[in-house]
Amino acid sequence: MEYELQNPRRERLERTAIGLGWFSIALGATELVFGEPLARALGMPRRAGVLRLFGVREIATGIGLLAARDRQPWLWGRVAGDGLDLAFLAANVDGNPRPVGIATAIGAVVGATAMDALTAQGLAGCERKARRAQVDYSSRSGFPLGIQAARDLARHALQQSAVRH
Repeated sequence: MEYELQNPRRERLERTAIGLGWFSIALGATELVFGEPLARALGMPRRAGVLRLFGVREIATGIGLLAARDRQPWLWGRVAGDGLDLAFLAANVDGNPRPVGIATAIGAVVGATAMDALTAQGLAGCERKARRAQVDYSSRSGFPLGIQAARDLARHALQQSAVRH
């Protein structure tokens, strides 16, 4: 996709999206490598495998964010992944021996979700604005009176020329 050059808001949002991509990779690597201790810290030691799977998802999403020309779908992918994370954490709240740890994790995911969604919405707004700013000339012929009038004028000029010669 082509976007406006020198759009400071868009450039800031793109940098934020890139930062979220690196964050996603770092978080995913942490979940993948430290699944067991992280699961214990959250009060769900039997869920380390799920955290590792979430880590793989985070790494894939982060790579997508860094590699894509259009980062918006990958940001919405992060929002969807955050929804899975929140559902997983919420399902493990009852009877959790570490309520502060899981509450902190939920708060962190809510914050990341807000950042992901705001960045995706901001990029969508920039895209809509850029599209509105472009004038569509595809339906214009370049002839002010229309192409048929131009043909008639040319035919008339040729007939006049033929009559004179």
